[in-house]
Amino acid sequence: MTPAPLLPETTTRIDELVARAHAAARVPTLVAGVVRDGALTHTAAAGPYAAGQQFRIGSITKTMTAALVLALRDEGRLALDDLLYRHLPGTPVGAVTLRQLLGHAGGVQREPDGDWWERNGGTDVETFLSTLTADKVAYPPLHGFHYSNLAYGLLGAVVSRLGADDWCEMLHKRVLRPLGLERTTYAAAEPFARGYVMHPWLDRMREEPRLDAGAMAPAGQLWSTVGDLARWAAFLAAPDPAVLAPATVAEMCTPVVLSDLESWRKGHGLGLQLWRRGERVFVGHSGSMPGYVSVLAVHRPSRTAVVAFANAYTMHHPGGLSAFGLNLLETVLEREPARPAPWKPGAPPPPAVAPLTGRWWWMGREYEAGWIEGNLTITPLTTADAPWRFEPDGPAPDRWRGRSGENDGELLQVRRAPSGEVVALDIATFVFTRDPWPTLD
Repeated sequence: MTPAPLLPETTTRIDELVARAHAAARVPTLVAGVVRDGALTHTAAAGPYAAGQQFRIGSITKTMTAALVLALRDEGRLALDDLLYRHLPGTPVGAVTLRQLLGHAGGVQREPDGDWWERNGGTDVETFLSTLTADKVAYPPLHGFHYSNLAYGLLGAVVSRLGADDWCEMLHKRVLRPLGLERTTYAAAEPFARGYVMHPWLDRMREEPRLDAGAMAPAGQLWSTVGDLARWAAFLAAPDPAVLAPATVAEMCTPVVLSDLESWRKGHGLGLQLWRRGERVFVGHSGSMPGYVSVLAVHRPSRTAVVAFANAYTMHHPGGLSAFGLNLLETVLEREPARPAPWKPGAPPPPAVAPLTGRWWWMGREYEAGWIEGNLTITPLTTADAPWRFEPDGPAPDRWRGRSGENDGELLQVRRAPSGEVVALDIATFVFTRDPWPTLD
């Protein structure tokens, strides 16, 4: 489906917001892209910018590392609840699980030993692992949220130990190349934006070195473009099953820990930051490396996203580039709410399903069962609860398994009279009947 272009007044507003932010933020270049329905629909730039230009994406790299770990899990090569000891025998920080590392809930300290890794050349994996000490675990696992770059260095080491390929090679083979992210690379490839640190009170800037993070690369090494990061955002909104199952991406978006216990506006899933803005939840990540800041924010229900880069380490904007990207995404959603797909008639239900459709009752509440887009769907009519979608559970015609709503994962069993007539639907022991006021047995 070809995405509808943004309205002219929307693109004008986006261009204006980018121009104003660039003027106030004191960054050489600011560029943002808007994604709708799987495609980059608008790019706004202020300052020197060329299409296809790379920027360093910093911690957005973590989202791709997490996807790789989940892909290996789906292949049966690891389990998320494996202790780190299993994959890195002898490590002094091994009493945390891969799941906890992915969600920053393992209590691991933020940085590895030595000088600040972002401003110094990294070491190889074996040297990195040899420097670890037990005091790198700052808190007991599941003590709470504690952001950790070190955790992602450890995850990269796990990936490297699983096969002949290192983290980078495996990431390209398993994630980047299948999605066509050809301009997402380990090292900068021309054209790329040089990155700077701005003087705090003089209009001067200093170019930053572009160093190889080595074993810490899985935490923030990669370079990418607006076009490539737009494709990554589109994938997170509507995954390609050949790369990662949609259910697995949904799992990545499920909260592991809240990082904001006061208002519950921020949290972390498996490699993804979660932001709540009003009734909407955005997923993605912010990123920074010396000379660069970036943000990726996705609203999955509407398949809308914003990606943005600036080539300065500090962006003078309330909340930084991360807040600017979230505000830009909200602007698009408010001005251009997603249009519902047009209705079209579908195939009739199979003969065994037709007797299940129609009105049902449970505890005085009314429900409607229908065959919609090839699924048995039960919609509560007396509450605002989301519909429940069911799929056949094995070859038996009278067993169904919930796949959405509050009955996700629950079993629906069809009850029949001796004559074979359908008389009730048993959903997780709740018995639905055609009679709104059935006689108690």
